[in-house]
Amino acid sequence: MTPQRVTLITLGVADLDRATKFYGDLGWTPQDSPPEVRFYQINGMVLGLFGLKDLAKDQGRPDAELGVGASTLAQNFETEAEVDAAFAAALDAGATALKAPEKVFWGGYSGYYADPDGHVWEVAHNPFWPLSADGSLRLPTP
Repeated sequence: MTPQRVTLITLGVADLDRATKFYGDLGWTPQDSPPEVRFYQINGMVLGLFGLKDLAKDQGRPDAELGVGASTLAQNFETEAEVDAAFAAALDAGATALKAPEKVFWGGYSGYYADPDGHVWEVAHNPFWPLSADGSLRLPTP
């Protein structure tokens, strides 16, 4: 077993159809999924969208009021222009701008938006972290 890994990230959403449309407008294509969830295959893992009530029930706490946690999902890009394009596409799809892309203290370029359920996404270009041809990220080894 490999302990240091993530295979599935699930986001709780208030309106599954709205969330599906938002991610579809970004170009994401869901895979075959049960009616109460949408699964998206992404580089070696899966992103799931799950209605808040159904997610709480699945977690074994059906009366829990799930909210948005203090976390950020991120997409890295090869260039600053790609970051700008991804940020604009998210806003066009219905995201809320949190911070427009700009040069940042660590030497890269990044911005933040929130999806319709408030999940925060960072779009970034990190010149110190090269991307693989498929867009996946490997931390450089010293």
